[in-house]
Amino acid sequence: TWHLKKIPQIVSERTFSLDSPKFEAKTKLELNSVCGIECQRKLPVPSLSDLKDLLSYETVFENGTRILTEVNVLGLALDPAGNTTTQRSSRKKRQIYGTDSRFSIYDKRFMTSFPFNTAVKISTGCSGILISPKHVLTAAHCLHNGKDYVKGSKRLRVGLMKTKSRGDGRKRKGAKRNGMPSFQWTRVKSTHIPKGWFKGVSEDIALDYDYAVLELKRPHKRKYMELGISPTIKMMPGSMIHFSGFDNDRSGQLVYRFCSISDESNDLFYQYCDAEPGSTGSGVYLRLKEPNKKKWKRKIIAVYSGHQWVDVNGEQQDYNVAVRITPLKYAQICFWIHGNDENCTQG
Repeated sequence: TWHLKKIPQIVSERTFSLDSPKFEAKTKLELNSVCGIECQRKLPVPSLSDLKDLLSYETVFENGTRILTEVNVLGLALDPAGNTTTQRSSRKKRQIYGTDSRFSIYDKRFMTSFPFNTAVKISTGCSGILISPKHVLTAAHCLHNGKDYVKGSKRLRVGLMKTKSRGDGRKRKGAKRNGMPSFQWTRVKSTHIPKGWFKGVSEDIALDYDYAVLELKRPHKRKYMELGISPTIKMMPGSMIHFSGFDNDRSGQLVYRFCSISDESNDLFYQYCDAEPGSTGSGVYLRLKEPNKKKWKRKIIAVYSGHQWVDVNGEQQDYNVAVRITPLKYAQICFWIHGNDENCTQG
């Protein structure tokens, strides 16, 4: 069951103008290093002032102007347990993990129906997911390498899968029927990235804040997926997660996969969902029962960040990693969507 949780409040305190970015960074769809499972266990619990700094955020507008918004966090109970992870057995060497278990979605009826229609393509080469009539959730590193915005993010666009071809169903001469999705591209009005993504981004990238929200210039009329607070592995049916994106090795295809999670920290899921670059930024979702109802509902509980080598028991092991939607991140993303915290009290 989805459990309702009281959400901390994130409120805007001050806004500063910043210089326009250079937009010169190279897009990197796979990150090199990350604080691994053992490193996560040793991290101290962030203080309230740390969190205010990490959750402050930059907004870049389509004309290249940039602002920094400092925030305050209200109503937060800090967890003294720290960045704990579940102790699970050390895993096998990297395999795509064994048999490739991804499914290419060819049938247009599925492709343009919920939940697959919520997947979008980002013009920098990543994927994303629709989270409101005007907002898309994706990974921060699809837009920013920690030091500068990537080249393609100056004129950022989002590709929504088209439901109808031109001619409204009448087959044109020589038209191919290959099941490939076609896209309707929409310009991005503004981009929000948490300051935590820019912090300590020299050699070791802090993946905990690898998420961003794009505001579209024009609203779409499609069904989008709501955010949910990420439950622990024990609270998931079969520990299973699902996500769909546009993997580079299956050009032009929508690729769906599901798998179980192997380990977790407070902010990350470590799993073996088969994925290739291009699916980075996809929304990871679950289907759970609505409280006091017989209905089931899918909600986004994480953002797929990509393949990582991490330290486990002194060895380098590799996982596919997703950034969890914690109550704090829920509060922040909800604030970005609504522009206030009134609609973000329950998650």
